Amino acid sequence: MSRSEPPLPSAAELSAIVEQALGLARRVGASAAEASASSSKGLSVSVRLGEVESIEYHRDKSLGVTVYVGQAKGSASTSDFSAKALEETVQAALAIARHTFADPHAGLADPAWLAREFPDLDLYHPWDIDADAAAELARRCEAAARDSDPRICNSEGASVATGEGLTVYGNSEDFLGVSRGSRHSLSCSVLAGDDQGMQRDYWYDVARNAKALAAAEDIGRIAAQRTLRRLGARKIATTSAPVLFENQVAASLLGHFASAISGGNLYRRSSFLQDSLGKRIFAEGIRIYEEPLRPRGLGSASFDAEGVATHDRDLVQDGILQGYLLDSYSARKLDMASTGNAGGAHNLTLNPGQGHLKELLHTMGRGLLVTELIGFGVNTLTGDYSRGAAGFWVENGEIQYPVEEITIAGTLQDMFTRVVAVGEDMLIHGNVGCPSVLIDDMTIAGN
Repeated sequence: MSRSEPPLPSAAELSAIVEQALGLARRVGASAAEASASSSKGLSVSVRLGEVESIEYHRDKSLGVTVYVGQAKGSASTSDFSAKALEETVQAALAIARHTFADPHAGLADPAWLAREFPDLDLYHPWDIDADAAAELARRCEAAARDSDPRICNSEGASVATGEGLTVYGNSEDFLGVSRGSRHSLSCSVLAGDDQGMQRDYWYDVARNAKALAAAEDIGRIAAQRTLRRLGARKIATTSAPVLFENQVAASLLGHFASAISGGNLYRRSSFLQDSLGKRIFAEGIRIYEEPLRPRGLGSASFDAEGVATHDRDLVQDGILQGYLLDSYSARKLDMASTGNAGGAHNLTLNPGQGHLKELLHTMGRGLLVTELIGFGVNTLTGDYSRGAAGFWVENGEIQYPVEEITIAGTLQDMFTRVVAVGEDMLIHGNVGCPSVLIDDMTIAGN
């Protein structure tokens, strides 16, 4: 981004800020401390009907400090990096700790689990693009969508976003880790109309390196195609049938799974997967893994938010649950060890199977292809699942017509164990990679 503005703090400067905060914490009597200093900047440009709608720049920096007095914890933060502000922030955190009840599970991560190696994961690729160039790229994307068919009658716009950030985390166990990354995206959403009504859909791409983004024109054309295919959508009668989740919506199933195996839900006993370690929770053959050391991955990191080393591992192997997602606190509550997931999963992935979407449609025969999910009706405690949906009705393995204003329902327990096929059409958008997923039976509520 070419603007005349002072540079953000460097890794060396942020490291010095963290070390200064930790030193202050020691001097004021903290028994342990951790600090995280970060800086980021970005640009977002939106265009609608060929005209610039918004240009947003952001520049941020912050410091968060947590101190422990025994096992009582206090936290405070600031965006002012002056010596006075640092001292006030540490003192504020200390004051909170001294007025907080001790928690036997609180504390820094176990030193034995802290990262000692920091491989280059190729996560930082700044994009030297200014607002004018970003607007032109967005215009090209939107124009490709609008020009693709006369039934494309309106637009919600196209957007280009770019950002980069730097974080330094350190603690009083002599850990200091630096992470730097970039994230760039391009998206488009348009509307189509005919004598039966209007429909909308969208498409986007996101990557660490702007050169890896799909071409603007391709994103626009895909957005148009996805919108056009929804024209003539109708309601259907309530029924039970197989449901095929298209890859981009199937990723939400992995999100529900991750939530159910997260430490916070487990130690609060608010997960339907409570006490499921070593048990079959998915159909045979299903493998779900996280890959934190994947080069250029949007969820990649060599250490988590507590400095714990990450490693590639299977969460589900042949349908059997192999592990949880734990930070240090939840691990202690469960009498287990941290899994390096303070901050969540890293590149959560459902291993692809065989067959493209068309082949999965033939496997399904008759049922519903879901291409959009609406609302959030998922209960992590019970596993109950009920969400609005739109997609296509399928007979004899062929799409017959688009459908809308329906609800699909079941329980995640049944849905996971009733996965009958996984496609090879892997889609990685963000921190989750998922192909299309066929579930053999769900309730579909319509008319």
